Amino acid sequence: MLKLAEIYSYLDSISPFSLQMQWDNSGLLIGDMQSSINDIYLTLEVTKELALSANEDSLIISHHPLIFKGLKKLDFSEYPSNIIEILIKKNIALISMHTNFDITHLNKYFTEEILGFKNYYMQGALCLVEGEFKFDNLLALFDASIRFSKCKDSVNKIAIICGSGMSEIDSVYKENGIDCIITGDVKYHDVMKYKSLGISIIDANHYHSECFFGDVLASYLKDISYNAIIFDLENPFSIKKN
Repeated sequence: MLKLAEIYSYLDSISPFSLQMQWDNSGLLIGDMQSSINDIYLTLEVTKELALSANEDSLIISHHPLIFKGLKKLDFSEYPSNIIEILIKKNIALISMHTNFDITHLNKYFTEEILGFKNYYMQGALCLVEGEFKFDNLLALFDASIRFSKCKDSVNKIAIICGSGMSEIDSVYKENGIDCIITGDVKYHDVMKYKSLGISIIDANHYHSECFFGDVLASYLKDISYNAIIFDLENPFSIKKN
């Protein structure tokens, strides 16, 4: 059984928390570094269901930070304080690995293992793929529920970033000759902007581009003798079918 500090140090060695983006809140969010950890749970999001079902004296490692912006009060009838209360009462620590893990692992995994692109290079958090691709063939990599904006039949340079990555693409698209974007949470006005520039977009869905976070991290935790428990979070959105 390891101390929380030892686990934190190991996580920092495989995905340094210092790499997180300035607006992020990765790292230790709840807990005492000197506490001993029995079980480790991995999840995309910290939900009330997970907090209630997790064993006492455990650690939850989430991708998305439960505490993202500064809290001015802890009203246990409101989110996220309602979940924080449960975690504290059960002595459950919480570490989030968000944009640091995107940069070191998740964007690469999404590009290689989910989309199948083996030849790419990194620029910051982005995976850039060059070649000759039919746009319709790119669409075939996803299920039928995705949204897209098609500007041309063929594309030559794709920018890929999982989660909600339009802000990262906004800062680099001019200098990179990007003509197709794959990310999630694309807003209406983003589509209108890039459509005017002739750049196609595939909205890969935030959940579906990151739901494998637990699977990726679990393999590393075996190196410190933890068979992590993966909490299979379901997509919070439902899709209406005709």
